[in-house]
Amino acid sequence: MKRIPKILLTAALLMAAVCVSAQNKSAGINLSLWKGAATQPLDTMQTTYLNLGLMSSMNRLHGVGVNALGSVVRGDVNGLQLTGLANLAGGSMRGVQMAGFSNVSGNNSIGLSVAGLVNIAGNDYRGVTIAGLTAIAGDRQSGVMIGGLLNVVGDSSSGVQLSGIANVVGSNFSGLALSGMLNVAGEDVSGLQVAGLANIATKRMNGLQIGLFNYATELHGFQLGLVNANPDTRIQFLLYGGNTTWANVGVRFKNRLFYTIVGIGTMQEGLRDKPTFNASYRAGLSVNLLPKLALSGDLGYQHIETFKNHDDERIPRRLYALQARVNLEYQVTRRVGLFATGGYGITRRYACHSRNFDKGAIVEGGIVVEMRN
Repeated sequence: MKRIPKILLTAALLMAAVCVSAQNKSAGINLSLWKGAATQPLDTMQTTYLNLGLMSSMNRLHGVGVNALGSVVRGDVNGLQLTGLANLAGGSMRGVQMAGFSNVSGNNSIGLSVAGLVNIAGNDYRGVTIAGLTAIAGDRQSGVMIGGLLNVVGDSSSGVQLSGIANVVGSNFSGLALSGMLNVAGEDVSGLQVAGLANIATKRMNGLQIGLFNYATELHGFQLGLVNANPDTRIQFLLYGGNTTWANVGVRFKNRLFYTIVGIGTMQEGLRDKPTFNASYRAGLSVNLLPKLALSGDLGYQHIETFKNHDDERIPRRLYALQARVNLEYQVTRRVGLFATGGYGITRRYACHSRNFDKGAIVEGGIVVEMRN
């Protein structure tokens, strides 16, 4: 009598095995040369647990698939999908996809996806995606997204985005976006944007933007760059000159505290009174002492071209100057102001280990014209 439960259990297991075998031919093992030459038929009843081949087509993959050329799965992939050229999951991928060229998931991709060229998820990416050229998520992305050229997310993104050229997010981004040229968020940004050229948040920026050009419709944070623009930015033209320069024209991008100035002009500083050309960039901080009186200070870099128009061969064709200024500015009218400047500058040759070419005090004065209504 004690053997009866064991006999019944054994019989039940055998019946289950027969049913599984009937529904899942080849015991879930697919050895394939191509779609029409495989040990497992391609139909909706089949689940593959182990796949080895040249080019394989399967219904579902719950396990490991390794192919020399490509792997096509109609439904979901749970496990490892590895191929020399391209992987396709018609549904979602949970696990690891690795391909020499491209990985595509029709729905979501959760886990690790690595491709030599392109990674694409029709809906969401969650985890780590690394592509030699472009990584694309149709809806949302969370985790780490690395594209050799581009990262593109149709809706929102959170985590880390790294790209050689651009990171583009259709709506909100939170986290760190680092690119060689451009970061763009269609709506809000919360975190840090760093780009070689420009950072753009078309709505609210909560955090820090670092790039040559930074823009946010609404800023709650800081912008560090050559040009920083937001609704509070005042664009002003500066006309000024002094003991080291004959005449200069500059554009100042002034926010509540910080400002940057881009300018060009002529100078004579120790150059035998011959006209030369200079291009300068300055960044500083300004505070109001009185309603119409402001005190500011800035640091600047100046590139100087002499065009070899000097008789003295000891004067190099190109020089650069490092300068520090303190400015006192009085607002005469709503649009016009006057300022006086005192500072100090050091002019040097570009050659390595060169000595100072010139140094001394800076005394300047000029006019400010407000261009914003």
